[in-house]
Amino acid sequence: PARYFDTKTTEPISFFLSGLEELLAWQPNSNDDFNVSAVPLAKRQPPLHSRRPRTLVCHDMRGGYLEDRFIQGSATRNPYVFYHWRYIDIFVYFSHHTVTIPPVVWTNAAHRNSVAVLGTFITEWTDGEKLCEAFLAGGEEAYGAVAEQLARIAQHYRFDGWLVNIENTLSAAAVGNLPLFLRDLTARVHSAVPGGLVIWYDSVLKDGALKWQNELNDQNRMFFDACDGLFTNYNWKEEQLQRTHRLAGPRQNDVYVGVDVFARGDVIGGGFNTDKSLRLIRQYGLSAAIFAPGWVYEHLGKENFLQNENRFWGSLAEYLPTHSICTLPLTTSFSLGMGTSTFLDGKDEESGPWYDLSAQDIQPLYPEHQGRLSTSCCLQDAWCGGSSLQLQGTIPPGEERVAVRLFSLQMPAPPKIFLTLLYKLEGPQPDDFTVALEVTTWDSETCFEGYPTSLPEPNGRHHPRFLPAPPPGLAKLLAACHRGSHGWTSRCYELELQDCSLRDLSVIVSRQQPSPQETSFTCLLGEVRVLDTASVAASPPQVHSVTASQLWWQ
Repeated sequence: PARYFDTKTTEPISFFLSGLEELLAWQPNSNDDFNVSAVPLAKRQPPLHSRRPRTLVCHDMRGGYLEDRFIQGSATRNPYVFYHWRYIDIFVYFSHHTVTIPPVVWTNAAHRNSVAVLGTFITEWTDGEKLCEAFLAGGEEAYGAVAEQLARIAQHYRFDGWLVNIENTLSAAAVGNLPLFLRDLTARVHSAVPGGLVIWYDSVLKDGALKWQNELNDQNRMFFDACDGLFTNYNWKEEQLQRTHRLAGPRQNDVYVGVDVFARGDVIGGGFNTDKSLRLIRQYGLSAAIFAPGWVYEHLGKENFLQNENRFWGSLAEYLPTHSICTLPLTTSFSLGMGTSTFLDGKDEESGPWYDLSAQDIQPLYPEHQGRLSTSCCLQDAWCGGSSLQLQGTIPPGEERVAVRLFSLQMPAPPKIFLTLLYKLEGPQPDDFTVALEVTTWDSETCFEGYPTSLPEPNGRHHPRFLPAPPPGLAKLLAACHRGSHGWTSRCYELELQDCSLRDLSVIVSRQQPSPQETSFTCLLGEVRVLDTASVAASPPQVHSVTASQLWWQ
């Protein structure tokens, strides 16, 4: 069927639903298995629902379902990717189809990086009025059936909820039932999807008129009260943020103030001035909804996209609270889910462009310190996948080392952890530097390294013990300890901790010799792993009753 398989290539594709009939007729079937997300939403700290300002990204690009619709990837050159997941909390896939089911590649990438994914339910223009009249004015049975289907779709494809966007006027009967529909949908999503969310877009008012308010007020409050949040329109001024903050009270984090990166209409900020909008929004303790950050790709072009993307998100970083990883194992090759080649064990196995967001790895923080350090993605060389993480910086005169924070962590430290690192030093004198991992722990009277006789480390910094060879029993898994090849250096470490809580994982680049001069370095990171020794040593659970379907031999 053309809905599920591309007519040219027969490959499985992601799809949307058009109109009320398609929505109400939807049933899971064996052709849509490819569209079910294979990656559960990773746990994070602090949890999404904790009380702090959040960041939502609304992805709207040329109508949606572009090359990202190919579930098993495509040979796309210079595709759009998003990878600053540590800085955002919710990802909305937006299109103008009635029911936008997020392409599963996006759900997989976001979930791996602890970010919730919402689809979009939209009605607009005259067709939208008719559609709303049919299901909202029809009463409880009619709107209940729509709510039930939307909740079932999110549950079946394993994404996390809906943005509801009613962009047309409503009759008195329809608008009277709208808060009841939102309550019903929200309750059903919460019960069908753990941690699920329903967010309302600031559009129609309590009298059914279509009039964007750019704030939370008495005209739209009954919709906010009926669901998990409000996404405001983009043309706000500071006094509207003040009023919203006052009216939202304890729910101020549930108001996502819209920021259009394309800066259409009368807005504050946008483009490389988006930080101006965010600064104001955060002053009032409100959440932010960044609309169409694909501006970087669409407006500035595909060629220097990765540099421009790092510059854009780097300019916002101080206004974006990050979330921490709270489970082990942590393992990543930093792949973006795209490349100009495919690398395996440091070797370029296959030249040619590829794009598959499901293959994107866990992404690190991307720290920038003006002039001192930049973190970027390198497509020219990688250990595994399509890219490595490039660290470029300078060690100032008189200083020995520079620390690059890759991940923030928040979890109790297992008694013993293994760490592995693969790196490559570039530049004229690579032998002038050493590269190592550093783990920091949260301050605590009880936290000790190794044995209780050792002293607590100053400011919780631990330098894991270098292992020349992997311990017996783990040799197979940790072959990495001496598998560096194609110019990559491999390192294995062990760290024993007692009653500690992990805080950060950093890479330390040090000079071999002290120097009065500033020294520049370039280092590629190919892979980092942090493993809990006990769980690695345990034998994995047996897998039973494997079945295969949808096989196509060529």
